[in-house]
Amino acid sequence: MAAGRSTTRARHEASTWAIARRSLRGNGLQQRGTRHNGAVSSLDPAIAARLKRDAQGLVAAVVQQHDTGEVLMLGWMDDEALSRTLREGRVTFWSRSRAEYWRKGDTSGHVQHVKSVALDCDGDALLVRVDQVGAACHTGDRTCFDAGDLGAAVGRR
Repeated sequence: MAAGRSTTRARHEASTWAIARRSLRGNGLQQRGTRHNGAVSSLDPAIAARLKRDAQGLVAAVVQQHDTGEVLMLGWMDDEALSRTLREGRVTFWSRSRAEYWRKGDTSGHVQHVKSVALDCDGDALLVRVDQVGAACHTGDRTCFDAGDLGAAVGRR
């Protein structure tokens, strides 16, 4: 049974690479991944193959302060936003409301310097550990989770 699964996985991977090769356009550039809007991205195909995107082609990105573990915010990335984040060392998101890329801090000065990026076990969420300069939230709060506790019952062990 294990051999059957590995054969199926190998066929799937071969098929994925065949599709990627067919999608190459004759512009002389190696096109490695795709954005959620169908345009070409420079994301490493090995990373792109591990992502499980939502219906809009996006993956949730939880942003955490690297030294304290404080959860700062949640943003959304497509392949290109992740590629830019990995390549530039600054966090780039896809704005669902504005339908454009935005690099955190370019207008506010509240920059997020990347320390590490990890993919969860299901491939549908990223953990981006950063050194946050200034507020992470657009409201000016340190984190986007300063809006108040919802009063959940405290569980016991």
